Amino acid sequence: MKSKAYAAMGWAGALALAVAWFGPAARAEASPGLALARQENCLSCHSVNRHVMGPSLHDIAARYAARSDASQYLAHKIVEGSTGVWGKVPMPANTQVTPDEAAQLASWILSLK
Repeated sequence: MKSKAYAAMGWAGALALAVAWFGPAARAEASPGLALARQENCLSCHSVNRHVMGPSLHDIAARYAARSDASQYLAHKIVEGSTGVWGKVPMPANTQVTPDEAAQLASWILSLK
């Protein structure tokens, strides 16, 4: 009887661990923000979790989370581009992204912190 109880707790514990570990990634995968980032080709240079050509979106969120104007700042950088902020590789202007889309992307990126 005890072994069945321990086995059930083991499976429940494993399930809880899996949800805790993979939950944020699964939410990021299912988000409208990620869909928009894919649509606008943000993921050609960025990844949610790792440095590609540009910094990871998690790193961007962490860097700017404390700024009171973080969302507006990032939205501006998304549309206008930037140079020298994260290294030598410039981020080109994204003229195809509307101000509303840039605001949505910035808000989503900041939610990744």
